[in-house]
Amino acid sequence: MTVILFQDFNERTKEVSKYFIFLKSLEQGSTKLSMEGINGKNKIRRVDSDLEKTLKASSFLLLYNLVESTMRNAIETIFEEIRGKGISFDQVRPEIKKIVLRNLKKRNSDKIILSITAISLDIITAGFDKEDLFSGNIDGRLIREMATDYGFSHITDYVKTGNGSDLLTVKSNRNDLAHGIKSFAEVGRDKSADELLKIKKQVVMYLRAILLNIETYLVNKEYLDSSTGSP
Repeated sequence: MTVILFQDFNERTKEVSKYFIFLKSLEQGSTKLSMEGINGKNKIRRVDSDLEKTLKASSFLLLYNLVESTMRNAIETIFEEIRGKGISFDQVRPEIKKIVLRNLKKRNSDKIILSITAISLDIITAGFDKEDLFSGNIDGRLIREMATDYGFSHITDYVKTGNGSDLLTVKSNRNDLAHGIKSFAEVGRDKSADELLKIKKQVVMYLRAILLNIETYLVNKEYLDSSTGSP
């Protein structure tokens, strides 16, 4: 499962990186627009500065999408790992039991009953809905809280990752755009391509570090309640 998780993350990261390279070439003037004139001849023009600002602002939407999809897939992987290993409710750590019970409270009891055959096993994933995990609210603080809730480490190399501090910038700008609080031109006007690339690099390194922590968590079966002596 973690192999698939990293594959998806790497593919999405490549897509995002291509866009940021495009922004850099756009700012440098090496990428221009080719437009067909009235006489059929092509005209080469630099991208309008307002359009450039809009494209820069859009980078925050791409980055936020990467953050949310990565963490959603990671949490889903934890639940799938527990289900796949046939781990019962009694065997998981207390923190996960609380999460399972919170998930159940949000669901329709009639639908849950239909999805349960062996209650001690099925109850863990019966109430899980990956679409209900985030709603534009994920940043470094929330990831640290999730790490505490599930029991995986949130420790990363601060020099490389900033411990996810740039995720707040990404989230704030994404939400300002999504809710119409700021225009794309407003969000994109104060950021250079190099500044955006720096944010992108740090966000990617932070997410990769968190995924490695989750991989260790799964390999060591740290989702189990150590007090029960579960295998």
